[in-house]
Amino acid sequence: AVLIDVREADEWAAGHLAAAKSLPLSKLEAGAPADELAKLLPKGKVAYLHCAAGGRCLKAADLLAKQGYDVKALKPGYSALL
Repeated sequence: AVLIDVREADEWAAGHLAAAKSLPLSKLEAGAPADELAKLLPKGKVAYLHCAAGGRCLKAADLLAKQGYDVKALKPGYSALL
C-alpha cells in the first residue's frame, strides 16, 4: 500500500507524514500526467489518501477510482494521523 497526501504544496511543506507521498488535489483536478501518477500509485497497490480534514481526499479518491486505481480515503485528517 502507499500513503498519499492530497493537501496543497504549502501544507505539505509545513509538515507531512514520513511515509506519505505528495499529490495535491489541485494537480489531480488539473489532469496530472499518467506517467507521474504511475510513479506515485503503482497499479495493484492500494492507495490510502488523506488531507487536512477528510473532504479533499474524498474528491481525490473519486478522481483516481475513475482512472482504475484502488483507493481508500482516510476519514481522519492530517493532525489526527500524526
